[in-house]
Amino acid sequence: MKSEPEAYSITDLERDRETLWDGVRNYQARNFLRSMQPGDLAFLYHSSSTPPGIVGLMKIAKPNIVDPTQFDSKSKYYDPKSTQDAPRWQTVTVEFVETFPNMISLDVLRQTFNPDDFGVVRQGNRLSVMPVSEAIAQQILKMAR
Repeated sequence: MKSEPEAYSITDLERDRETLWDGVRNYQARNFLRSMQPGDLAFLYHSSSTPPGIVGLMKIAKPNIVDPTQFDSKSKYYDPKSTQDAPRWQTVTVEFVETFPNMISLDVLRQTFNPDDFGVVRQGNRLSVMPVSEAIAQQILKMAR
C-alpha cells in the first residue's frame, strides 16, 4: 500500500498506531482492499519521495469499511455518484507493525525483482494497493531487517 510521506507517512502511522486507509479511487486497488482480511500484513511504500521505497509494515485491523470520504463534498476524494445505499468505495483500517531500519528503495527493488513477479517494479504500474506474493514478501522482509 502506498502513500506520499507528506500526506501520511510511516512516522504518522507509528504515532497514531491505527488509521483508516481512505481515499483510494482506483477500482483495481479498491478490489484488492476488498479482499483483505484481519491480520493480513501490508508493506507501506512511500511514493513521490526521494527516493521512493518500502519503509515499514502494517497489519489489516478492520476490513471492508465504507470509505466515508466518498460522501464528503468538501473532500478531494468525494464521489458524487456514490450513495449511502450504494457506496462505491471500500477500505480498511491498518495498524502499525514496524518501521524498517533501512528503507528498500525502488532502485533496489528493481535490481532484485522481476517486473512480471512484482508489480511495484513494473514501469507505469504503481497502483496505491497491490498484492505481493508470499515468496516476494519473505524476501522483502529479509532485505528490510
